[in-house]
Amino acid sequence: MEINFDGIQVIGFDADDTLWVNETYFRDTEDKFADLLEKYETKNKIDQELFRTEIKNLDLYGYGIKGFVLSMIECALELSNNQVSAKTVSALLDLGKDMITQPVELLDGVEEVLEQLKNKYRLIVLTKGDLLDQERKLERSGLSEYFHHVEVLSDKKEKNYSDLLEHLEIDPSEFLMIGNSLKSDVLPLVNIGARALHIPFHTTWQHEEVTDVVENNGYMTMSTLTDVLKYV
Repeated sequence: MEINFDGIQVIGFDADDTLWVNETYFRDTEDKFADLLEKYETKNKIDQELFRTEIKNLDLYGYGIKGFVLSMIECALELSNNQVSAKTVSALLDLGKDMITQPVELLDGVEEVLEQLKNKYRLIVLTKGDLLDQERKLERSGLSEYFHHVEVLSDKKEKNYSDLLEHLEIDPSEFLMIGNSLKSDVLPLVNIGARALHIPFHTTWQHEEVTDVVENNGYMTMSTLTDVLKYV
């Protein structure tokens, strides 16, 4: 369903899995985590317990790699009845460091889109996760020059967006958000009167999945980021 783009002055971009690859590294690390704990449980059970632990800890640690690593360690202790070795815990810490030091892999069309939009709109980044990690990835990406503002949010709910747009003196009716998550990048914006473009990534974290959502006149789904250029 197409939406009306009239009046858009500011465009916000999600970062992870919208500008660059992110979720793939988490899935790879989850597989390695299951391999390390295979003598204690089945892979399916390990995956389930790790996800449960992550969700339980979101209010404590927030989003990002550091919280994920702490959840892996906690889950390993629980699954092993505190028998997991120090060597395994060290391996889990190394997995986290490997994730943090991964090169930033831009998604197709990112620079082309930003280059064409930078002189027509005010561009900002609205992401969530660990502040240091997100700042590091933005610097490595080489994309900083395109953005007027970068905000790392603790969460992406309606109030988070409303408070930020008010602080930046942006009217929701003049704001367009682009991201891969319906739950975090699209629906909250539509609910506060902004507009959004949903560009799915091939892998979605279970916590970000939503069901039974019907497209409306506040957002539309596109297959690639470059499709944006047909409309704005």
